Amino acid sequence: MRFGAGSTGRRVVQAALLAGVLAGCSGAGEEAGDGDSRKSASPSAPAKASGAADTAASGGGTIGAAGSACELPVTFDTAKSWKAEAVEAPLRQGPVSLACEIDAKPAGNIGFLRVWTAKSGDADARSVLKAFVAGEDGASEEKYGTFTSGGLTGVEVEYLYTSELLEETKKERALAVVTPDGPVVLHLGGLDTEEHEEMLPAYDLAKRTLRTA
Repeated sequence: MRFGAGSTGRRVVQAALLAGVLAGCSGAGEEAGDGDSRKSASPSAPAKASGAADTAASGGGTIGAAGSACELPVTFDTAKSWKAEAVEAPLRQGPVSLACEIDAKPAGNIGFLRVWTAKSGDADARSVLKAFVAGEDGASEEKYGTFTSGGLTGVEVEYLYTSELLEETKKERALAVVTPDGPVVLHLGGLDTEEHEEMLPAYDLAKRTLRTA
């Protein structure tokens, strides 16, 4: 089942990013997902950030609270030089809508950590995350696991995304938690798998500092 226009918005963003490049611009337990195995490649275990990477992914401040760049149902720390901006005309993917984009370009990478939110309901974190992934045409080989952070218990997924526009397959990952103000999904993409893996320390920083706002 597919929801909303998330995949369309993603293709537009990827096309814009690719055009910029060509123009010279600058925890626990894992289980097999419900996705199919259409691609020969498979996601690897989450990469371990080095000490240097952990340092690079600190010092960016906190977003989510009232008065921050993005007011959200959760708060978390952002990596140094990453720039957060609220989304006024959000896209929708699955049961959630895009609320905030945290841009990695000022830190030297091409990609975003995106925050998606929805109004409160009866759905649990796993159902929300599965619906989010199902809303992205081209997703496959999902691997789900659980984690805890700041009193929140969430679900995380690593998967492959194949872009018909760019004709390439790359890694992506996302996590979901449910708060009294509704579910929240954090998603990390990237122009390609290399960019994705270089941005993982920022994603891990957000996950381990995640709290209810």
